[in-house]
Amino acid sequence: MLSAIQRLGGAMFTPVLLFPFVGILIGFTIVLKNPVFVGDLADKNGMYFQILQVIEEGGWTIFRNMALLFAVGLPIGLAKTAHARAVMVVMVSYLTFNYFVGAMGGFWGDYFGVDFSQAIGGTSGLTEIAGIKTLDTGIFGAIIIAGLVTWIHNRTFEKLLPDYIGIFQGASFVAMLAFFAMLPAAWLTLMVWPAIQHSILNLQTFMVESGALGVWLYTFLERILIPTGLHHFIYTPFVFGNVVTPNGITVDWFTNLETFTQSGEAIKDLFPAGGFALHGNSKIFGCTGIALAMYYTAKPENRKRVAALLIPATLTAVLVGITEPLEFTFLFIAPWLFAFHALLAGTMAMVMYTFGVVGNMGGGLIEFATGNWIPLLGNHTGMVVTQIAIGLCFTFIYFVSFRYLIIKFDVKIAGRGEGEMKLHTKQDFNQKHGITGKENTGASPLQVQAVKTIEGLGGIENIADLSNCATRLRVTVKDSSKVKSTEYFMSTGAVNLVIKGNAIQVIVGLRVPQLREECEKIYRADLDLTLSPTS
Repeated sequence: MLSAIQRLGGAMFTPVLLFPFVGILIGFTIVLKNPVFVGDLADKNGMYFQILQVIEEGGWTIFRNMALLFAVGLPIGLAKTAHARAVMVVMVSYLTFNYFVGAMGGFWGDYFGVDFSQAIGGTSGLTEIAGIKTLDTGIFGAIIIAGLVTWIHNRTFEKLLPDYIGIFQGASFVAMLAFFAMLPAAWLTLMVWPAIQHSILNLQTFMVESGALGVWLYTFLERILIPTGLHHFIYTPFVFGNVVTPNGITVDWFTNLETFTQSGEAIKDLFPAGGFALHGNSKIFGCTGIALAMYYTAKPENRKRVAALLIPATLTAVLVGITEPLEFTFLFIAPWLFAFHALLAGTMAMVMYTFGVVGNMGGGLIEFATGNWIPLLGNHTGMVVTQIAIGLCFTFIYFVSFRYLIIKFDVKIAGRGEGEMKLHTKQDFNQKHGITGKENTGASPLQVQAVKTIEGLGGIENIADLSNCATRLRVTVKDSSKVKSTEYFMSTGAVNLVIKGNAIQVIVGLRVPQLREECEKIYRADLDLTLSPTS
């Protein structure tokens, strides 16, 4: 069960990877149209402003179609075979579902308690998806429908039909079954979703009214669930769903950012829901303090190698908000330290919110600067300065606390024990696997790692399922006793290994999508890469 939930969480991350670029793009265009920064160039009738407006409209493509993106993104991670066909069928089925909802609601809206004659938006509970007026189920509806259709795909795509109806097998067969599945799905949605929408409105009110305590709890849960991979289920409904704002924090932040920049009213008063998107501060300020503590508690003779490990991991956390390569270096040696990290992260967000800091700050420094700090300079410089000051104070708190706890309890993190991580250069890696110069058999280091990863998982025949999230290769194996040691996987280039029953997580880093592709090539075609003997 946990493996299935983790796999779903990883699949949900697929469309999220598209958001950072457009977020940065929209942030820059808003800055460049702000008269505070560009003066008379911000004239709406001028060519300068109009060109930027055109570019900004292109950037809104993803944010305005998030439900559709989540629908087509899920089968990429969840389909067991024929991913492209699964995506096509899911998209068609999701659109069919919304046509059914729109038609049923139009005819029998009174029965369901939904007035489809209202305009979309606001409190009507209605929206438009690909030109279809339908019930606003947000990303929740998209995920449920995509999951249902992908489930049908995984069980029926390879089913062979008699020759005389063979034209209907494969994707056509899946699409037919999904078509009829969408009828009860649409009916059931109209029956139950209006009540859910009402509950969500009440939850919005509760979370906003709970203020700093709600911010602390949200941020703590988002961090503490990182090891399980379930943190996606905490932040996704808030940031991209309609739990605390009608269209999700990200969309509604950028939609109103230009207005915020030109208003003299406190941002916290204008956008209180932005307190539920402060979890990125622990990635910038917290991870920096943790890294410094790990470096200064390492044995002096090991600090150079520890720095080589920490610097890229910390930069990844600070700049783009991917913290797992750093956090997993101590998580499984001292999980209680990770729990302490989550407590500090929640406390930092709570303190910032108390002092008026809000925004769309779930990522790293690049997102902070382009989508928050730079646009808000001018009328809201004070909030930016307050945030940075509090953040640096917590960097010091993190450093002092972690340094004390590591020394006090003699935590054998990298650089302190006898078996600390050994970092390998590309040359070391190639030599280990016999890939050198002209003797290269055509296998790239990534292909080599894929082969070695599959070997470490017990071979192709031991793999039941394969997927990934931002930094982890997620695998369900048939027999976990066949999985090799953490040290083995680290020797292939992985950061760490997590085993929970038959659910295996190979912590790889940001190259995990490419590694998964190589693994799937081997998994699907039983590719045999001939490698030179290793020492």
